[in-house]
Parts: sequence; structure tokens; C-alpha cells
Amino acid sequence: MNVIKTDIEGVVILEPRVFADARGYFFESYNKKTFDAEVRPVDFVQDNESCSTRGVMRGLHFQRPPYAQAKLVRCVRGQVLDVAVDIRKGSPTYGKHVSCLLTEENHRQFFIPRGFAHGFAVLSDIAVFQYKCDNYYHPEADGGISIIDPSLGIDWGIALEEAILSEKDQHHPILKNFDSPFEI
Repeated sequence: MNVIKTDIEGVVILEPRVFADARGYFFESYNKKTFDAEVRPVDFVQDNESCSTRGVMRGLHFQRPPYAQAKLVRCVRGQVLDVAVDIRKGSPTYGKHVSCLLTEENHRQFFIPRGFAHGFAVLSDIAVFQYKCDNYYHPEADGGISIIDPSLGIDWGIALEEAILSEKDQHHPILKNFDSPFEI
């Protein structure tokens, strides 16, 4: 596994070693021992999967403490632009983001630590997205910031007027009106 550091400490891109031949391919998508040694020790407790069509944007979501979640995400069908936004008060990278193109071809994974808002945009006709979480989901701890906040400077790769957002995601505050529950 190749670990690619990003401009924000703790947010990393993972490239597995893929073995391909005439039959197809094989790769190890997760190994706790390797992940703990190469990235950081994390105890993932829940796996989730979503299926979405082109133009769907999900996010930017997080779980409030004490139910905060770190996530390891990947796209197993299609392609998505995945984004992590630092929402930790006092962080030198507060409000900054890292984006990563995740596709069924590149097999990349994206690790998002606790204290980050997370979202993605579907760039293919259909995308199947999977993620591991290190804490269980608690609906009462749901939080979010606007996925279309222009101050974040995120190029989602799709026209925002064509974006498909849930009712909930249309009402998250923009960053300047957001009071983060995370601190460094």
C-alpha cells in the first residue's frame, strides 16, 4: 500500500498494490495491521455503502462529539470526487479542504480523520461508494456545512445548478456561520 500525504496533516490517500492478469485483478482493500502502522491506529466498527447517480452531491457531513467518526472511503463502481474539509477550531488549516478522485479503476481510498466534514460528488452515470467508520452512527449527532459554500473554493467537477442534493443538505450553514464542535 502506498500512503500519499496531503496538504492537511492526517488526511491521506491510499493506493493499494493491485495484481492484475487475464482473469481480472486482486488487491487487499484493508489490513488493520498495515493501516495502523502506515496511517494510524483506528478501530473501524461500521461499514456503509451508498449508490448514487450522476450529479448527486452528499455532504458535507460529520458526527458531533462524542460520536465523531474517522472514515476510510472508496468508490467500487464509477467515480466520485471526494472531499474532506478541516473544521477543527484552532487548526492552521481550518476551512481548507483536500479532494481526491476515487474511481473503480484507480482503487484509491481516502482517509478522513475526526474533525473533518466529508462529502462527495458523483461524476459517473452511477457510483457505488463504501466507507468504514470508527464510531457508530448516531442521528442526534448529525452535523453539516454547506456542500455548495463558495468560500470553500471546491471545484466539484459538476455544474452546481445541475447538482442533486437532499433536502437536509440544502440547509446546512456556510462555514462563516458555522460554530464547530471540534477544537485542536
